[in-house]
Amino acid sequence: MRILLVEDDEMLADGLVRALRHDGYAVDHVARGDLAQAAVEDGRFDAVLLDLGLPGMDGLEVLRALRRRRHPVPVIVISARDRLDDRIHGLDAGADDYLIKPFSVDELRARLRARLRRGVEPARALLSVEDLVIDPDAMTVTRDGEPVRLPRREMALLVELARGAGRVLTRDHLEQALYGWSEEVESNALEVHIHHLRRKLGGDLIKTVRGVGYILAPPEGH
Repeated sequence: MRILLVEDDEMLADGLVRALRHDGYAVDHVARGDLAQAAVEDGRFDAVLLDLGLPGMDGLEVLRALRRRRHPVPVIVISARDRLDDRIHGLDAGADDYLIKPFSVDELRARLRARLRRGVEPARALLSVEDLVIDPDAMTVTRDGEPVRLPRREMALLVELARGAGRVLTRDHLEQALYGWSEEVESNALEVHIHHLRRKLGGDLIKTVRGVGYILAPPEGH
C-alpha cells in the first residue's frame, strides 16, 4: 500500500513516515499543497493523509481540486482546525475522514486501516492463489493450511503480487508499491525479497519474467 503524506511540520511528518513505514506502507512525503496536487495526479497512491494549513495551496483547495476531477483516492484530513464547522467543511469538500491534531499514531493507523478496508471489494478481502491464502488486514498467510510468517516488507510484496495475480508486474511497479521516494533502496533489494518469499512459500508460485518483472500464478499443470 502506498501512502502520500502532505504535512509541512517536518518533525511530525518524520515521525509519521517512520511509524507507517514500520507498518509496511510505502510512504511519500510532500510539504506543500501545490506539490501534493501534482503528486496525486502523477503517482499511484492508495490513500492521502492531508494537512490543511499548507504553503503553496491550502489543503481544502487541494481536496476540492481532486474531487472536481473525480479523483477517487481516499483522503484523511489531519489538521489542528478543530471547530465543528472546520470538520464539516473538510468532509463536505470530499474528505473520507477527519482527524484532529494532536492525535495518537495508533488512532491514525486504525483509521487508515479502516479506510483502506472500505476500498477493497468484499470478495477480494481475502486473496488466494491455489492453496495460498492471504489476509491483508490480519497480515496472515497460509499455504496448504499451514501458517507462514512473513516480515512486513515481504508481506507487502506478496499482497501486491496477489492483487495482480495472473499478470506480470514490472520491477518498477513493485518497487513503487514497497518504497517511498526518500527511501534508500539497494539495487538487488527486490530480488532479495522475492528469494525469501520463494524459500518460505515454495519456488513454484512466483515466476520471473526476464527483463520485465514477476508474476504470481498457479504452478504449471494446476
